[in-house]
Amino acid sequence: MAAERGARRLLSTSSFWLYCLLLLGRRTPGAAAARSGSAPQSPGASIRTFTPFYFLVEPVDTLSVRGSSVILNCSAYSEPSPKIEWKKDGTFLNLASDDRRQLLPDGSLFISNVVHSKHNKPDEGYYQCVATVESLGTIVSRTAKLTVAGLPRFTSQPEPSSVYAGNSAILNCEVNADLVPFVRWEQNRHPLLLDDRVIKLPSGMLVISNATEGDGGLYRCIVESGGPPKYSDEVELKVLPDTEVTSDLVFLKQPSPLVRVIGQDVVLPCVASGLPTPTIKWMKNEEALDTESSERLVLLAGSSLEISDVTEDDAGTYFCIADNGNETIEAQAELTVQAQPEFLKQPTNIYAHESMDIVFECEVTGKPTPTVKWVKNGDMVIPSDYFKIVKEHNLQVLGLVKSDEGFYQCIAENDVGNAQAGAQLIILEHAPATTGPLPSAPRDVVASLVSTRFIKLTWRTPASDPHGDNLTYSVFYTKEGIARERVENTSRPGEMQVTIQNLMPATVYVFRVMAQNKHGSGESSAPLRVETQPEVQLPGPAPNIRAYATSPTSITVTWETPVSGNGEIQNYKLYYMEKGTDKEQDVDVSSHSFTINGLKKYTEYSFRVVAYNKHGPGVSTQDVAVRTLSDVPSAAPQNLSLEVRNSKSIMIHWQPPAPATQNGQITGYKIRYRKASRKSDVTETLVSGTQLSQLIEGLDRGTEYNFRVAALTINGTGPATDWLSAETFESDLDETRVPEVPSSLHVRPLVTSIVVSWTPPENQNIVVRGYAIGYGIGSPHAQTIKVDYKQRYYTIENLDPSSHYVITLKAFNNVGEGIPLYESAVTRPHTVPDPTPMMPPVGVQASILSHDTIRITWADNSLPKHQKITDSRYYTVRWKTNIPANTKYKNANATTLSYLVTGLKPNTLYEFSVMVTKGRRSSTWSMTAHGTTFELVPTSPPKDVTVVSKEGKPKTIIVNWQPPSEANGKITGYIIYYSTDVNAEIHDWVIEPVVGNRLTHQIQELTLDTPYYFKIQARNSKGMGPMSEAVQFRTPKGSNSPHGSPTSPLDSNMLLVIIVSVGVITIVVVVIIAVFCTRRTTSHQKKKRAACKSVNGSHKYKGNSKDVKPPDLWIHHERLELKPIDKSPDPNPIMTDTPIPRNSQDITPVDNSMDSNIHQRRNSYRGHESEDSMSTLAGRRGMRPKMMMPFDSQPPQPVISAHPIHSLDHPHHHFHSSSLASPARSHLYHPGSPWPIGTSMSLSDRANSTESVRNTPSTDTMPASSSQTCCTDHQDPEGATSSSYLASSQEEDSGQSLPTAHVRPSHPLKSFAVPAVPPPGPPTYDPALPSTPLLSQQALNHHIHSVKTASIGTLGRSRPPMPVVVPSAPEVQETTRMLEDSESSYEPDELTKEMAHLEGLMKDLNAITTA
Repeated sequence: MAAERGARRLLSTSSFWLYCLLLLGRRTPGAAAARSGSAPQSPGASIRTFTPFYFLVEPVDTLSVRGSSVILNCSAYSEPSPKIEWKKDGTFLNLASDDRRQLLPDGSLFISNVVHSKHNKPDEGYYQCVATVESLGTIVSRTAKLTVAGLPRFTSQPEPSSVYAGNSAILNCEVNADLVPFVRWEQNRHPLLLDDRVIKLPSGMLVISNATEGDGGLYRCIVESGGPPKYSDEVELKVLPDTEVTSDLVFLKQPSPLVRVIGQDVVLPCVASGLPTPTIKWMKNEEALDTESSERLVLLAGSSLEISDVTEDDAGTYFCIADNGNETIEAQAELTVQAQPEFLKQPTNIYAHESMDIVFECEVTGKPTPTVKWVKNGDMVIPSDYFKIVKEHNLQVLGLVKSDEGFYQCIAENDVGNAQAGAQLIILEHAPATTGPLPSAPRDVVASLVSTRFIKLTWRTPASDPHGDNLTYSVFYTKEGIARERVENTSRPGEMQVTIQNLMPATVYVFRVMAQNKHGSGESSAPLRVETQPEVQLPGPAPNIRAYATSPTSITVTWETPVSGNGEIQNYKLYYMEKGTDKEQDVDVSSHSFTINGLKKYTEYSFRVVAYNKHGPGVSTQDVAVRTLSDVPSAAPQNLSLEVRNSKSIMIHWQPPAPATQNGQITGYKIRYRKASRKSDVTETLVSGTQLSQLIEGLDRGTEYNFRVAALTINGTGPATDWLSAETFESDLDETRVPEVPSSLHVRPLVTSIVVSWTPPENQNIVVRGYAIGYGIGSPHAQTIKVDYKQRYYTIENLDPSSHYVITLKAFNNVGEGIPLYESAVTRPHTVPDPTPMMPPVGVQASILSHDTIRITWADNSLPKHQKITDSRYYTVRWKTNIPANTKYKNANATTLSYLVTGLKPNTLYEFSVMVTKGRRSSTWSMTAHGTTFELVPTSPPKDVTVVSKEGKPKTIIVNWQPPSEANGKITGYIIYYSTDVNAEIHDWVIEPVVGNRLTHQIQELTLDTPYYFKIQARNSKGMGPMSEAVQFRTPKGSNSPHGSPTSPLDSNMLLVIIVSVGVITIVVVVIIAVFCTRRTTSHQKKKRAACKSVNGSHKYKGNSKDVKPPDLWIHHERLELKPIDKSPDPNPIMTDTPIPRNSQDITPVDNSMDSNIHQRRNSYRGHESEDSMSTLAGRRGMRPKMMMPFDSQPPQPVISAHPIHSLDHPHHHFHSSSLASPARSHLYHPGSPWPIGTSMSLSDRANSTESVRNTPSTDTMPASSSQTCCTDHQDPEGATSSSYLASSQEEDSGQSLPTAHVRPSHPLKSFAVPAVPPPGPPTYDPALPSTPLLSQQALNHHIHSVKTASIGTLGRSRPPMPVVVPSAPEVQETTRMLEDSESSYEPDELTKEMAHLEGLMKDLNAITTA
């Protein structure tokens, strides 16, 4: 930088002296010496001036023919006159010994008798003029190409043809391009005169339009290129008389892609033939070309387009459209316009001193983009350490030496041409020192810091000037052994250090320092030799990097090991980026190739590779670009629309698929259509990829058609659009008269515009081609605008405010315009612009107060310093959150400098801004402030809770869910609750914690074929959120259940009918038997009552076999399974050591051998034996070992609770049956004993109890009366029997295992108990029985649910062992004795009461069977 500033100062001084010299040069003979480069004397110093040296004329590209003469012009200006030489193909020509080439006096090259043959072309090539002035230097001209036309050769010749009068005809005559200017035509051996109707195209082709009889004859083309003329074949052109027979419209000649240079002329040929005779129209980029009013656009022979003096704006796609009324065809061609290199900035002359750095600037433009090279005194400048190309085109010269003087030229070149511009460099001598002392050499020059690429030098002041405050210093340095020295100046006086940068590693440099004062430069310090440090040997670029597409979504990149680098290559990093984006991605690779997958289809990517060794990353390779392969389009075309043209044609329009879904170059579109009434008859049409509409003709009148379009690439057909329907007209619309008046016209005035809307004419049978809108102030005829027939509104712009406009609307077609419809409107007045806006508030801050409140504060610079509001201004606070993105701003007004924003969402980032309003003046919005509200517990449960069974593991389920919609913070975990009873208290549900933000969880070892209920609760740092709704899931059945396959619905219905029928018959038999019982004595009854009392007193349940209570009768509409009930022989099981049964397979069925001791088996269900049974069952129903819950010292015992219905007097007892299953009221306790008394179990309860149900915590149980045991376990068996008992006993007699009814009820009417016939006497109904209060309490406290679940166990609680009474069906012998005993057990009054009970039972049976 210091060197550049010094150069600028020197240049400005030199320019001043040069200006003075030029003024003197006009009056004194010394001017010639100044222009010639001598050193004129001046009072200050010797100043050299720039010498004008440039080309007046440069050679241009020339076309010649063999044997002719050629002059390549060249002339240069300089004083003295320059010496002119010529180069051909880069080599100087020896013109002294050349008899055919000679140098003309002005410097031009003359070539006589051009030589050109197939194997000898000495004159053809590139020529360059070289001008030299010995004392100045050398300059070179632009290069010029000399082309010699070859021998005439016809690539195509005219052929005989015929043409109808009025039509067009073409005759080919194509020769090599160099000879086209030498082609002419003859008709009947006479030269053919060309005019507007008969033209010759640039290719040599003859075009005759609007043929007449006189155009008939013999035609031939001639090539005259200096030698004997070359004739083509002579052919005849026949002109046929016009006929009314139509012929197909075809192109005889279509336009083809052309490349032209700015300033040239271009002809786009287009010739069509057909009957009727077609007319030709041209379009460019879908805009019609006006060839009539344009001076540069001309239609040749009525069809071909000529463009004169081509410009860059003329580039584009041109469409030639031929139309003869019956059909329309079109062709297209691309015109590319190129430009020769031009200089935007030319190099300028430079003064400099030795050791300085300079830059020649050169900026060029052109199409294609030109390349730039530099020439010094006619020789190519080769880039090196001291000659560098910077900023693409500029030349930088470092460390100038005297030999660098001369002329430098910037030469720009592209495919079209080349150009040159030059400048002179003068190296000035240092001015002699003025009178005064010069500083001595700086002392103690040392390298205080040496790195790989820079060195920092420091020194002390010269001995001659110990203070050195006004001294500046120059540091000269060079590579050891190199004469070219560079200089670096200090940035300010008195500074004694400088950092030399951009050095080479491990290179020896020589430094010296000189001091300067106002008198000049002093002595140089002794040379200091310093070697830069060696650079860490990082890997070089990986050679031979290549990338190629392997599929539409993958690219493979390969490379080789870098040749440079110290140390083994550890790995590579492959960088890639989609073209057009700035996001680069990378991947680590250990080999020399890698395939990147998941890329976008038919998309260009760039790749580069960087090698790594132990020192770090090396040099990156150059980017290589490759495009993924194409594929079929992944989306259908867009915006499909149908336009019914008439009764037999429909126009279909569409747009290409979105660019991201095209997956390649669209090569065409496939149109499929069919009649709506015939789905299978499909017609298919293919159109080109550039066509976005198609007219479908030949359709039936008044018929509905379906259309769909699909895009094609070279890979195949993409998805098609949905079917779109349109119906052809019943009859063609009328266009023999003008349209009728539009049915309505509405106007809406604005300030400078009026919105006009309308509806079409009521008569839809007349063709409407469009609408004409006329408007003006006071008159509608000032201006007229025409719009398409489909348009229904238009906005008239650029109107005057507060003006009265009259508007007219007319529909028109090809016949003319219809009747107008008038309307008037007055535009609104122009509003006065608002005054100067106020300054916005500043210092906006957001202070978070809670989860839904943020305080906004700000300052107002337009207020006094004390910030007190004394006027009527107010502030508007607005805020929004970016989630969701389309959230609108909310606003609130405030009259103070703060505002409390409430009602915000928890844990949400808000942005706030403020504006101030005073009267009609408002400020812009202030800078935004941001604040995030505090977290809050989730206020919504997790969403979309689903439960699925894990494949292959029926005992394992997977729970999935989505986060709550109102998480109000970061979710830190979830809690899954599940139970077999949806009505259980929440602390009785099993808990599964889920840590983190996982959205799925597995639960294992569940019971097969069991319904479970699941709830999920989310938590964050503030606490737990609400639970989700319970989701039910039934685990699948086991594949090898011992109970057989489920009963089919048909068998279940049959079984239900049989059970009900047998039950009714049994009740009738009981009634008949009861009649005979009335005649018995009461002594037998007293015995039974005494037995009942004894049982109540003992609490040991040691009664005889008649004490067994039969199971409840359950009726289900789907299926009835019988399952055995097991009594474990283990008298004292331990719950935690027993395997956990998960299904009915874990309970052993009753063996046939047990039939031998029926009495013993009946007693096993009561007393101490039932305690053993319960203990065993409890052991088998233990908790899941997975649940890590705190336990009391005594292991909890599972409790099987079943709820009998103790009385059928309640008219709606069956509606509470499902509520009895709730574990909250599942245990009845004797008030005088700590042991809970197990009530009798219904068949469904026992069925459910055989399956393992999760142990859940139970609520406190209700105390029960001691008399309940008699009423349930002793009294009921005597009171009634059912057909199920008989069925069970019959199965046992036949040697089958005793099953229990296994029912899956799904109806609220769950069960009913067999009514017990009460024995006479007071103990029959004890008022202390809790059965009725239990029923009523549960009916009030619980909702009715459709699933009855047995509650098993008490999770996390200590409970004493509980005896469970599990009644079994009695044997046949026992049942017979029970029937015999019942004969004398009823009094007449009691029988009457019992009959009432039976009637109620019959009603219940009817209700169940009906349901």
